[in-house]
Amino acid sequence: MLDFDLRQQAFLAAITTLIGVIVVYAPRRQIHPLPPGPPGHWLFGNKLPKSYAPEQFAKWTEEYGPVFSLKQGSQIWIIIGRYQAAMDIMEKEGAALADRPRSISAGEILSGGMRVVVAGAGERLRRLRRALHAQLQPKSAETYEALQTTNAKDMLLDVLNDPKNHQMHAKRYAASTILSITYAHPPTPLTSPLVRSINTCLSHFGAAIRPGAYLVDTYPVLRYVPGYLTQLKAWHEEERTLFEGVLGGVREEVAKGTARPCFAKFLIEHQAEYGLSDRELAYVAGSMFGAGSDTTASAITIMMMAAALHPEAQARVQDELDVVVGRERLPTFDDQAILPQVTAFMLESLRWRPVSIGGFTHRAMRDVVWNGYCIPAGANVIGNHWAIANDPTAFPNPQQFDPLRWLNEEGHIRDDLRFCTYGFGRRVCPGQHVANRSIYISTALILWAFRLHENPAAPIDASLHAFSDTANIHAKPFELQFEERLGGGVLRAVLSGDTSEGSDSSS
Repeated sequence: MLDFDLRQQAFLAAITTLIGVIVVYAPRRQIHPLPPGPPGHWLFGNKLPKSYAPEQFAKWTEEYGPVFSLKQGSQIWIIIGRYQAAMDIMEKEGAALADRPRSISAGEILSGGMRVVVAGAGERLRRLRRALHAQLQPKSAETYEALQTTNAKDMLLDVLNDPKNHQMHAKRYAASTILSITYAHPPTPLTSPLVRSINTCLSHFGAAIRPGAYLVDTYPVLRYVPGYLTQLKAWHEEERTLFEGVLGGVREEVAKGTARPCFAKFLIEHQAEYGLSDRELAYVAGSMFGAGSDTTASAITIMMMAAALHPEAQARVQDELDVVVGRERLPTFDDQAILPQVTAFMLESLRWRPVSIGGFTHRAMRDVVWNGYCIPAGANVIGNHWAIANDPTAFPNPQQFDPLRWLNEEGHIRDDLRFCTYGFGRRVCPGQHVANRSIYISTALILWAFRLHENPAAPIDASLHAFSDTANIHAKPFELQFEERLGGGVLRAVLSGDTSEGSDSSS
């Protein structure tokens, strides 16, 4: 009898354990359904677009609604393609979406788990972002304005001397500005080995981070296939050596007491306070260059493209500059509050062709319910900038370039409308204040100095496919004609400092 009781207890224990396993691992029954989406294979789910994913996602938004779902393997993707849905979910539920999905390709292999933009939520991310915010908050960003102005004036001279390579000049401005802020590096030509190396690393990351770029992110077992990730590992060694080497130069200057103020110097001096390892510190500084240089250069190029294609909008900005600033001096940061047309033109450029066209993927940390649909915990969530920018409810006639949409009846910048240029919620880009200042001063100076025209013999292609298929887009080469607005060599004199009023006001 005793043996029977023991066998019965063992059987009941086994059954209880089995039920527990089933409860833990069986799919949860959701009270609310997933958002609708395109049908996929019964086992493998949906195929993610291989190229220009934001464009296809925008088409599915038109078909399936402002929020739709995809499945790939066991992974669920939620795509948000309308302004109000993005505000309701990505902003109001920002705490639930503060995580990033695991990124084996771009995050773990290429970046060695060190890049801030793909770091998962938690204590480490808080440390990294706290270090970034210390030097990128609005008050700190103001201290970089003189440096940004100097580099922007150099960009005008570059355009004046070599208008054909205007895109390269925008890249040089962005690279030189961010290198100065980050490492106190002197003005740097775009052809320098350092800038070339950093831009190469950025292009590797931009290609790897695209949704669906590497199947290993959906099927992790692929990381164990011999040779599959060899290229990514080699790229990681290149960028690790680069970031650590540049930071090492600043560290040596700090030890000697000769280091000039810069972000890297601040990090080195406060390394213990922020709890950063040497490699984390190198990647925080390197990532700052990556985020700031790549996006700023693209935004300036898009602004110039928009000006040439929309002469009436360009003329409104120049009329305002003539009235407020005049022709005797350069626009400054102090003028921005009284130059709403300049700011509106900048904002519309960022909406018209969003630099971060598809946005970066978030991960839901808990279930989020929206309009009767469930965004389940663990889902990948994307705010598709391209579709949001073309939301006809938030932005009437979205294909039309119209800076006036950003102004209220009094002619001031609206406070009830924004665009997701720098991301959403708690993962918004910490460098947004520095980036906005760079784009503003570049817009003001370029449109003050030049009238930009399209070459009738070489029409500008502004379609999405005229830009790179990367996380941060770049326009393919296009021609512009630059007409000096001052004439008679006055612009060169002002930029060279021969006109004392113009020189003093911009330094």
